[in-house]
Amino acid sequence: MFPWLLPVGILLFLTVAVLVTAYICYKRVFYSPPRKPLGEEEYPTPRGEIYDAYRPQMVEWIKQIRVMEHLDVSIKSFDGLTLRGKYFEHTKGAPVELMFHGYRGTAEADLAGGVYRAFAQGRNVLIVDHRGAGYSDGNVITFGVNESRDCLAWVKFLIESIDASAKIILTGISMGAATVLTAAGEELPPNVVGVIADCGYSSPRAIIKKVMRDMHLPAGLLYPFVRLGAKIFGHFDPDARSPLAAMPHCQVPVIFFHGDTDDFVPCSMSEENYAACAAPDKRLVITKGAGHGLCLPMDPQGYLAQLASFFEPYLKRAD
Repeated sequence: MFPWLLPVGILLFLTVAVLVTAYICYKRVFYSPPRKPLGEEEYPTPRGEIYDAYRPQMVEWIKQIRVMEHLDVSIKSFDGLTLRGKYFEHTKGAPVELMFHGYRGTAEADLAGGVYRAFAQGRNVLIVDHRGAGYSDGNVITFGVNESRDCLAWVKFLIESIDASAKIILTGISMGAATVLTAAGEELPPNVVGVIADCGYSSPRAIIKKVMRDMHLPAGLLYPFVRLGAKIFGHFDPDARSPLAAMPHCQVPVIFFHGDTDDFVPCSMSEENYAACAAPDKRLVITKGAGHGLCLPMDPQGYLAQLASFFEPYLKRAD
């Protein structure tokens, strides 16, 4: 009687199936649930056996920054979120490292060692919680797409509220590295003198599909649903920005670190970013035997030496 009912029903079923699949992908990949403040005896460190040997040192770094004098700071993002961070001053007027953590990490968990490292080189530090992480607002992780815009807002904050003449180094680990590399493709104020990118990926698409393959999922089939979920429910396009697309536009020095046994973000991704980088000065440091995010804990003195030699020309004080 109503021959159109069957095709309409099929179309409706397919539409619902696509939306449900996209939503599940969004929740699994991009959604960050509400967070509770950590207890005094809770010390967040990365999961996995590869971190066990370094966990005591990581906990000690967290304990140290919790008792260090610092300034709690915040900014408003371009889309109205309150983003929060902590500013640690080593020496007034010293260069400032602006640091960003990894996927589903926090500033404290991922960057406490960075504070130790920066202080060892006489630098001030601002560590920040990404949108959707730690004490910052938001429930959507965008793999560096919106976080790179937040990075530029934090640079502006440093210049306007902390030190107008500060020399700033953008620093990130894992997703944080992807964030600062993506930001480095934008027009930066002259205060920004360089970038430290530790184990960053080449693009959101590349790392998401790589993890899917690791989980024995059909990456080519599922990624369109992941992207659709991000667009509909997360209100962003994961293909809109990437480190690899930004690197040909980068005009500040960049030093890349990566472990050659990183099985989460392949070392080849830093090699791709390095090859595409148009910076006036760049260096790729591959740490033998280091897993994901372990270049500093595995070889702290070598890491410090590489940074000191690379940035020495750009951090000299004017006479």
